[in-house]
Amino acid sequence: MEVDKTMLDTVRWINSEGIIFPATGKTDKNFLPGKLRLIDQTVLPEQFAYVETDDRQEIFDYIKRLVVRGAPAIGCAAALGLAAVSQHSTAGNPSDFLCEIRKTADYLSSSRPTAVNLSWALKRVVSHVEKSVSGGVGCVDRLKEVLLAEALEIVREDIEMCKEIGQNGVELIRNGAGILTHCNAGALATADYGTALSPIYAAHEKGLEIKVYSDETRPLLQGSRLTAWELKRAGVDVTTICDNMAAQVMKEGKIDLVIVGADRIAANGDTANKIGTYGVAILAKHHRIPFYIAAPYSTVDIAIKDGSGIPIEERDGDEIRRGLGKLTAPSDVSVYNPAFDVTPHSLITGIITERGIITKPFITNIRKMLGRKLG
Repeated sequence: MEVDKTMLDTVRWINSEGIIFPATGKTDKNFLPGKLRLIDQTVLPEQFAYVETDDRQEIFDYIKRLVVRGAPAIGCAAALGLAAVSQHSTAGNPSDFLCEIRKTADYLSSSRPTAVNLSWALKRVVSHVEKSVSGGVGCVDRLKEVLLAEALEIVREDIEMCKEIGQNGVELIRNGAGILTHCNAGALATADYGTALSPIYAAHEKGLEIKVYSDETRPLLQGSRLTAWELKRAGVDVTTICDNMAAQVMKEGKIDLVIVGADRIAANGDTANKIGTYGVAILAKHHRIPFYIAAPYSTVDIAIKDGSGIPIEERDGDEIRRGLGKLTAPSDVSVYNPAFDVTPHSLITGIITERGIITKPFITNIRKMLGRKLG
């Protein structure tokens, strides 16, 4: 049984000739000028549409408004978005160009505070341009190419990392397994394949009989609108449940494994993910079900000691008061709407990465994975 090989071009660069990069994993010197191209996830599953832009404010808005979401995907989008905006720079020298892209990077980085991939990707592309300037590159047009090439490399790496996460995670999945997911950590949340869904795609491709249960994920329903949509598209057996049904489904013995994504992982393994993940982890612990995080190395923030230091984004109350545009609560009721929660490392069985599965003690083994010394 084969997974749909077209997958999803969630975050891509499209040049003026309509060529999409990286379509084949290869680059082409004719990728300028171009625009950031995104699947508009706010209209799924009712519509399947793309947006294209090279406007700084629009890119900020698309990230903030969840046109593109998922930690790896917004990192890729921000890097390509910075490259798109930079094409319009009229800076006459490298110093002025660097000043411009640093300001734009800071602005884009402020769009969403929790996902570390956003700031990581922006810092990486800016740093790459800085090194090029230090190395003697004095042509602003050449620096624009350098910036885009590094952004495209981030996208290419993300695709490969997600594939490798799938190959590592599939070893945890037995034939006939029931797997619970929360939110969307699939192809729509990355450059392709996904993190938490990548092992599922790999298992499906191997011909394993699996049954996926996707939590709907209130209040924006990423599990029902996005995860169920892309799994159905790939031919994977998926059943969507309301968030408050997870305990019952576990009690009935239908779940053998939980795999979720991550927006930021602290040095000790505490993990921020979509709100509701913490509750799923508690339920899994009670029912003695393995609970795994799947994420690339770029999601680890070694500078944050534990989960208490992870900033948690709080979103507009109308996402709850007016769920998907319909009044679902009194229009003037107070609302608390954190977008993420933190699952303590004690509830996590392991972290599936492109470099292997990290097991306890996390504080030691995370540093080993990153090649960092303890201290």
